[in-house]
Parts: sequence; structure tokens; C-alpha cells
Amino acid sequence: DEGAQHIGEALKINTVLTILDLGRNDIGVTGAQHIGEALKINKALTTLKLFDNKIGAEGAQHIGEALKSNMVLTTLILEDNKIDAEGAQHMGEAMKLNTVLTYLNIRDNKLDNAAERALKAAVRTEVD
Repeated sequence: DEGAQHIGEALKINTVLTILDLGRNDIGVTGAQHIGEALKINKALTTLKLFDNKIGAEGAQHIGEALKSNMVLTTLILEDNKIDAEGAQHMGEAMKLNTVLTYLNIRDNKLDNAAERALKAAVRTEVD
């Protein structure tokens, strides 16, 4: 998560990087918190790939909070992150306010059918 902290700090001042792939980097809750804080400020990043990490429900909450105000990110890949129904609820709340995200990948998480349906209902985008 220390590396994610540094990346988060860099994203706060980034004005040119549009795609960031942090898949398979063992990012947990703390790393998701740093990335989420950066997403609240960043106005350039359009694609964020966080697949195969371990952010869980609490990390999804941090990312979700960022999505409430980030109106630049269009693609978010959270595949295989141990996100459960609680995490999906946080993401769903964020998606009610976010109007620009067009692709959300939540495959291979710990979502039951009800959580997956609720998230898809809240999202104005393609959910995979």
C-alpha cells in the first residue's frame, strides 16, 4: 500500500496521464484510500485498472466516495478485489451521482445476485 500512497500523491498533480493500470499490485484498503483521495482531485485520468487486488468493501467505499465528485473517469476495472455486498452498496451510492463512468467491471468479487442487481440498477453504464 505504500506504493499506492506515492501513486496517489502523484495523481493529485497529474495533468497528462489518462490510463493507469495498477492490476495485480497487492493494493489493499489503505492503498484504495490514497487512490480515492487522488481521484477526488485528478482531472485527467479516464481509465483506472485495479483488477486482482484486495481492496474489499472498505476500499470500494473509498473509491466510491471519489466517484461522487470525479467527473472524468470513464472506465473502472475492479475485477477480483474481494468486494462484497457492502462494497457494492457503496459503489451503487456513488453511481447515483456519477454521470460520466461508462464502464465498470466488478467480475469475480464476492457479490450475491441481489447486490449485483442493485449495483447494475444504480449504474448508468455498462457493468460487467
